[in-house]
Amino acid sequence: MDIGGTKIAAGGVTPEGHLTWRRQTPTPKGGPEEVFAALAALIQGTTPTAVGIGCAGPIDLIAGTVSPVNIPGWRDFPLKARVEDLIRTPVELAGDGLCMAAAEHWAGAGRGTDNMVGLVVSTGVGGGLIVNGQPHPGRTGNAGHIGHIVVDDSGIPCPCGGRGCVETVASGPNLVRWARRQGWRAPANADAAHLAAAALHGDGVAKAAFDRAGRAVGRAILATAVLADLDLAVVGGGVAQAGDLLFAPIRAAIVEHVGLSYVRRLKVVPAELGADAGIVGAAALVAR
Repeated sequence: MDIGGTKIAAGGVTPEGHLTWRRQTPTPKGGPEEVFAALAALIQGTTPTAVGIGCAGPIDLIAGTVSPVNIPGWRDFPLKARVEDLIRTPVELAGDGLCMAAAEHWAGAGRGTDNMVGLVVSTGVGGGLIVNGQPHPGRTGNAGHIGHIVVDDSGIPCPCGGRGCVETVASGPNLVRWARRQGWRAPANADAAHLAAAALHGDGVAKAAFDRAGRAVGRAILATAVLADLDLAVVGGGVAQAGDLLFAPIRAAIVEHVGLSYVRRLKVVPAELGADAGIVGAAALVAR
């Protein structure tokens, strides 16, 4: 299962990493039981051997609870126990960023690499670490939260409580907000995809927005690689669909700031699994 602020998705995955079925529903905006009922409806009638759940964070692996920033109805919600009670099957819980990383390591762009970070650059910016060939959740399950590395200490406040985090610069909504503040004119419902289209047609403000975002992501990737001794970053999510508009400044920032020899071979590549990465990565938690 893949649970986020916009959608809840579930799917069946074989032990080899192949998706056999998929269901999805919008994430309700109501209270905790309304959100859980939507989740329960997706897996009604299924008989899995085991269940992996990737959920937006923060999470608490020790307590088995979740408090996603983008799902206000769930605060310290006992997700692991509730799903186990529902289907009488062992459940493994992880952050959605870790699931993305696990999926790409298992069946995507990270195959053959034992030390990597996976990033989702979308409505928010999330991430997860693979260390010595294994998903690395950290003490509480929140390791790899790369979106909340500070890249501009004079930047705007972040919903996490910090200021100037990568997410405030590179997430889709913040890309658009910055571009509008610089004079970009677009319909009220314009999103990062519209901004990317404008950049590809030569709009200077739109190009500057992606350059600014990519450099912020690149600095965060490099900082993570220096800290954890990584050799690969796999970047996915809706904003990453902009291709070189985002990847070129990511790579440029790394080249400009890299110093230590052990991270000079760091590679940044696009994710391969797309919208299914969360489900496949959640399955990887139990299939492996």
